[in-house]
Amino acid sequence: MKSVTTIEDVSTTQVLAHPLRLRILGALRRPASAAAVARALGEPRQKVNYHLKELERAELVRLVGERRTGNFIESIYEASARSFVVSPRVAWPDEQRAEALAAQVSLENLVQLGERMQRDSAELLDRAAFDGEQIASAAVEAEVHFATEQQRSEFLNDYLRAVGPLLTRYGATDGDGYRVVLAVYPGRKDP
Repeated sequence: MKSVTTIEDVSTTQVLAHPLRLRILGALRRPASAAAVARALGEPRQKVNYHLKELERAELVRLVGERRTGNFIESIYEASARSFVVSPRVAWPDEQRAEALAAQVSLENLVQLGERMQRDSAELLDRAAFDGEQIASAAVEAEVHFATEQQRSEFLNDYLRAVGPLLTRYGATDGDGYRVVLAVYPGRKDP
């Protein structure tokens, strides 16, 4: 099972958005039959089976085996990932955004970084919630102001001079790896 799957299309997002389907995905963190999921959720088996088939069509669950129970053969399903995150690109149906991202490489990198942080955060949350792991993490957010383009350029150069030695010092391959991120972008214009 994958740790995190990013949903990148509207139709899969619509399948995922149903409240019962979300509960079914939660129940299928471990392999189970439709009947077992129905019992766990207190829902009719037929109803769970219908939604399970919709999740399977969208590749959010997968068949992982079969088990004979009396005269019946039960299909065993499992969620295709521990967590699902929806890419913000799902809500960008127009070509103008794609063209803007293609024309502005640093903006495309910022969008990709946001998506990566969303996936990484979901994975870390799962490790804390379901594996009982204590996650060592930190987040720093600051707002800076630049009166001119030259000040912005000086800030980035000063930042790289200050952080460069730290990255060199702690960039060795020994020990646990941590991701360090700094993103610089204009603040929102509306309050």
